[in-house]
Amino acid sequence: MNTTRHELLMQRWQVVQYELIPALRQEGWSLTPKLERVVHTLEWARVEELCSGRYAGTGRRPHERAWLANAFLAKSVLGIADTRALRERLTVDRSLQRICGFAVSRELPSESTFSRAFDEFSRTGLAARAHEALVKQTLGDKLIGHLSRDATAIEARERPQPRDKDQRKRPQRSIHRQRGQTLAEMLREIPAACDWGTKKNARGRATSWRGYKLHLDTADCGIPISALLSSASLHDSLAAIPLSLMSSARVTNLYDVMDAGYCSLELHEHGCQMGHVPLIDHNPRGGEKLKFEPPDAVRYCERTVAERMNARLKDEFGGRHVRVKGALKVMSHLMFGILALAVDQLMRLLC
Repeated sequence: MNTTRHELLMQRWQVVQYELIPALRQEGWSLTPKLERVVHTLEWARVEELCSGRYAGTGRRPHERAWLANAFLAKSVLGIADTRALRERLTVDRSLQRICGFAVSRELPSESTFSRAFDEFSRTGLAARAHEALVKQTLGDKLIGHLSRDATAIEARERPQPRDKDQRKRPQRSIHRQRGQTLAEMLREIPAACDWGTKKNARGRATSWRGYKLHLDTADCGIPISALLSSASLHDSLAAIPLSLMSSARVTNLYDVMDAGYCSLELHEHGCQMGHVPLIDHNPRGGEKLKFEPPDAVRYCERTVAERMNARLKDEFGGRHVRVKGALKVMSHLMFGILALAVDQLMRLLC
């Protein structure tokens, strides 16, 4: 199934690959394969178009926010761990400076300026807005076969908060409550404080971590569609309905594919109400496990794309190196990585 606007993607890729990059080389820029990926990512994501350029006209003029936004997106592409390392890389790599937009003849902004800019990007959801625009532009008018829903642990370096008593109630009751709420109401009630989470790994052993949990909807072509950050202790099923509403506002899909952690009659009914076919692995809960019909079992195998994208986000785009504190900043850090991952998947579709 062709789930991308192939002609548009090919045109953009050819402009960057055969016009922009050769032009940069003719001007004397030194471009490694990694820096070429940065050029492609910045040209496709266009985060600078969403940056505010407001200036009151008094006091010192703020550094160009578009350049700083490009730098943080490049940080995810290059797998740079933190802001200090990013500034050090920009100091010695003049090609990266020019790609991000900084003037080589001027001194780079200070580390504190980088941090203040990142705080602003976190509060305004810059990376999330750029990712949503990219998804709508490339996949918005196409029919997607499967959306695979999954959650992954995000380790953080901050003090965990005590769990709220409301989080300890049965997930099924909360799902029933969500079905009568708007998306904004659901998102307000999802806890996002750092705490402890426990989950069984692929070998069936329980593992614990301190931090958060990232919930992702991923298309069968490997592009992340929507993302949601919660406390590590939140049950996976409580993020299913908000994610489905976020994804349905961006793309049209046929199947919702989820593992046994989402096994719920309420979620099954919600998927049908949305016009989707829910494929949820059965959780026997001590009883007899129900198996998929053979055609559905084949379709359920598409869920592995979610696990691959979670692994790529952590291994290649900074998901394993969270050096900021607070849900807003952690989500912003992850969304820059998700945006870079989405562009990388689009380029892979063209190869």
